[in-house]
Amino acid sequence: MHEELLRLYEEDQADRKGQMHPDMRERDRVRRQRIEELISAGALQTGEDYFHAAMIFQHGEMLAHYWRAHELAKKAAEMDHSTGRWLTAAAYDRWLMKQGKPQKYGTQYISHGGGPYTLWEVDPTTTDAERAEWNVPSLAEAQRRAEQITQSRTLRKEE
Repeated sequence: MHEELLRLYEEDQADRKGQMHPDMRERDRVRRQRIEELISAGALQTGEDYFHAAMIFQHGEMLAHYWRAHELAKKAAEMDHSTGRWLTAAAYDRWLMKQGKPQKYGTQYISHGGGPYTLWEVDPTTTDAERAEWNVPSLAEAQRRAEQITQSRTLRKEE
């Protein structure tokens, strides 16, 4: 595992805990740029490396970032990274969602104006068996997860 990639991944995750860091978008941009440099240098060697790089791109701002996350996660999955399959599906769903299209697997949630969280529209032809192939919960489980997210956010506001 590449130590710098791990550090960049940990920074990415830390920026998303608690209050959003005011410079998060700029920090994300710098991390993505550094990841591209590491990719060009051939530094990604393990499934974990590809997963860390994919997660950083998953937090991008453009369609190209989400597609890059999908490609990197797919490579992690091919190298048997345990969460790489799920991230492959999640990045693909985000790429579709950001185009205003239904997601395939059901990994992306939204909230309008602070209201309850719901799943972004899901392609009804995707089966739970297909979801399971990518380590994605069933559609019913994903819908329950939306309720849990709403409840946890409501509790945080009350504290």
